[in-house]
Amino acid sequence: MAKKITKAVILAGGFGTRMLPISKAVPKEILPIVDKPAMQYNIEEAAASGITDILIITGRDKNAIENYFDYSPEYEYLLKNKGGERNLKNLEVIKNISNIANIYYIRQKEPKGLGHAVLCAKSFVGGDDFIVMYGDDIIIGEVPATKELIDVYEKYEKNNGGICVAAVKEIEREKLKSYCSLKVAPVEICADKSEFYVCDMNEKPKTDEEIFSDYAILGRVLLTPEIFDILENQGPGANNEIQITDAMKTLVKQADIYKNKNAPAKMIAKVFSGERHDMGSKLGFLRANVIEGVKHSEVGEDFKKFLKEFAEKL
Repeated sequence: MAKKITKAVILAGGFGTRMLPISKAVPKEILPIVDKPAMQYNIEEAAASGITDILIITGRDKNAIENYFDYSPEYEYLLKNKGGERNLKNLEVIKNISNIANIYYIRQKEPKGLGHAVLCAKSFVGGDDFIVMYGDDIIIGEVPATKELIDVYEKYEKNNGGICVAAVKEIEREKLKSYCSLKVAPVEICADKSEFYVCDMNEKPKTDEEIFSDYAILGRVLLTPEIFDILENQGPGANNEIQITDAMKTLVKQADIYKNKNAPAKMIAKVFSGERHDMGSKLGFLRANVIEGVKHSEVGEDFKKFLKEFAEKL
């Protein structure tokens, strides 16, 4: 029987330079999609997938994240005493924010890369398999992306021992050099071709020769604790940072099924079904607010009307 996944680590320690100047004062993870900060989408996704304990890796000047998910007696007092249907509805929303999951925080004292940030979670994770979520990658869909990873993990873990699972999508070839490229092989028992064995990967490939495929990891990965031993002995990679992709590359190459068909898989790639928003970029931020704004229960219909009228003037 597969182990139950109950821990998640959210990486939110970066400077957010692509979102300057606003990220100088407001953490990019707190930037809103309509009226809800990006970070809340990730935490709600994790909780809806069975995660009970979440560690957020933050950095200096990111206290706004902790403040948002804290108990807010001032707002509760104000809304309760004002009364009225709208205020009481907002009161319930505010009260629920601090109760989504057990949330813990630790600072990444130096911005040494995502691999270094994951390493900061070693004590929190202990000997458990765990989810890693990138703080500026928001995935919204009918089935939570984290739940899709856990389902794949439970499907394969019993046969392979500890197995990792990565959330992937195909990326336009010219954009791949800003992501990673995966070397994959089809999983025969997956009828819808949404699952692959991962045999190798390159972080930020510089040449076409370094691009294995158009599949890249986007925002979510389920890891086993053996990743920490690799990270502790790993030197800097792309951008002179400790890259989590390099550690995963070391891990998956221990079982290259192209070389050994009987080698137990170390990682499965899962093509997730939801819509991914890059909240670390200005275009991604605007795109997310348009796509999710038209769905919003309060302003969606009026927003659609505005967009149609505005589009006619372009």
